[in-house]
Amino acid sequence: MTGVLHPMAWWVWALGLALATTRTEDPWSVGLIVVAAVAVVFSRRDASPWARAFPAYLVLGAVIVMVRVVFHVLVGIKTGQPIILALPRLPLPQWAGGIQLLGPISVPGLLGAAFTGLQLAALIICMGAANALANPKRALRSLPAALHQLGTAVVIAVTLAPQLVGSWRRVHRARSLRGQHSRGPRAVLAPTIPVLQDALDRVLVLAASMDSRGYARSMPGKSSRVVLPLMLAALFGTILGTYALLDGTAPRWLGLPLLAVSAAVAVAGFILASRRIRQTRYRPDPWRTQESLVAAAGIAAAALVMVAAGLGGRLVVGVPVLGLLLPLLVAAIAAMPAVLAPRPER
Repeated sequence: MTGVLHPMAWWVWALGLALATTRTEDPWSVGLIVVAAVAVVFSRRDASPWARAFPAYLVLGAVIVMVRVVFHVLVGIKTGQPIILALPRLPLPQWAGGIQLLGPISVPGLLGAAFTGLQLAALIICMGAANALANPKRALRSLPAALHQLGTAVVIAVTLAPQLVGSWRRVHRARSLRGQHSRGPRAVLAPTIPVLQDALDRVLVLAASMDSRGYARSMPGKSSRVVLPLMLAALFGTILGTYALLDGTAPRWLGLPLLAVSAAVAVAGFILASRRIRQTRYRPDPWRTQESLVAAAGIAAAALVMVAAGLGGRLVVGVPVLGLLLPLLVAAIAAMPAVLAPRPER
């Protein structure tokens, strides 16, 4: 375990980068944060299935950007100058709410659509980076006992995507060995059923093995009626607080204060719910200085962007010097785990 980082450190780092991408309106900052996350993943990932599935998140991010641009061309609001493509307007019926198809395409509108797609793609890539670097099975061991039932379901769901990628590679290799080199739509649709069947079989094997080892087994006679209301209140407060923290136009008291109160309520619910689950740990993952530095890199990147945005709005880079130095500084901090984290054993 000396060369393996604690999985929660990677998740804290990735969540910090995701928060930073939502609080900036500078495309260079978002792009450099994505580059930093990709560099960290390719320098510190191992040979596990979830690590090998990271390129699928990059493809998904590129698809999101292209789909956002296509939707802007089709039904987006066309404003700004200069016009690069004068398409005809096709008005829809009145029941469609006055939406018009096509229309003149301007440079600001096209760049704005690409940037909003890039922000969503950056969120997915940051979450994919955490999923590629953190072992989901080891992350489950680090969760509190009260979250073992939810964590078991999350681990099984998160493992499905890497298993799909691995199953596709195995089926494609088997078809190639049999001399089946079909192309076009048939090459995509033919292995669909074998890929889904193989991935689901492996996920069900994982679920059965976790159940046989006693994951999330509750003890009868120690339930509490206040656990469910506490957890629902904490979940609702966390959703509102996270939305207020990501949205710069929301009131400030809905951000960090509401998250702090929700965290306190959640801790109380965890303490009560953990009495129903008996948990044993063999060789628990240690939290060392390296884990603290990796987590601090993500928190520092998010804090720097939020401080530059004034904690009340979004970062809009307008000064030439600041527009050059600040994105580079945020990206450098975000890429620090590529040096601070230990190199995995391949």
